[in-house]
Amino acid sequence: MFDTPLFGITITLLFYFLSQEVAKRKPQIHPLLLTVGGIILFLLFSGIPYEAYAKGGEMLSFLLGPATVALAVPIYKHFSSIRKHFISLFAAITLGHLAGLLSVFFILFLMKGSKEVILSMLPKSVTTPISVELSRFIGGIPELAGLFTVLAGLIGSVVGPFILRRCGIKEDVAIGTAMGTAAHGIGTARLLQENEMQGSVSGFAMGVSGIILSLLIAGAVFLKL
Repeated sequence: MFDTPLFGITITLLFYFLSQEVAKRKPQIHPLLLTVGGIILFLLFSGIPYEAYAKGGEMLSFLLGPATVALAVPIYKHFSSIRKHFISLFAAITLGHLAGLLSVFFILFLMKGSKEVILSMLPKSVTTPISVELSRFIGGIPELAGLFTVLAGLIGSVVGPFILRRCGIKEDVAIGTAMGTAAHGIGTARLLQENEMQGSVSGFAMGVSGIILSLLIAGAVFLKL
């Protein structure tokens, strides 16, 4: 039974359902973090190989494509509001990714990280399909880039809103821009559950981020930085 796709799908849905129930009682706990951690612990203690789980898990991953496209709906609903902030949105997203690239480079450089690790982490702030291809393009390790991207989304989704509140940032457009730029789809999904306006701006920022970060990295490669 472990070698069938149904196993991976069932385990994922079961842990997500349980995590949602826990999150209802403890709102500060993110259900995705519980789901991922629960599945990892379950596979480790049960001795079930990841390859068996992935047969079903990868089928669910396929749905990320339609789910990403579906973000166009809230963006369309709030596009008139987004359009009013076009210039500031593009400026904030660009500066956000420049800061992200520089921070990754200098922090890992100071920690004596290898070149492959640095190149794998640089595109972490955009959605996984783009980050993986960008990493491959600049000589990183695509699998490692995918891991860093998921971690960036999870961590940003969990602590991002808290940090923004502590910094006194309450404007919907600002919150959505920050989350979409730093935490891509996972951060956007959280905002959509709490505030559709913030989620729509985050979805827009996430889409624009893929273009801007690709141009920044391609430009850096062209200039041999």
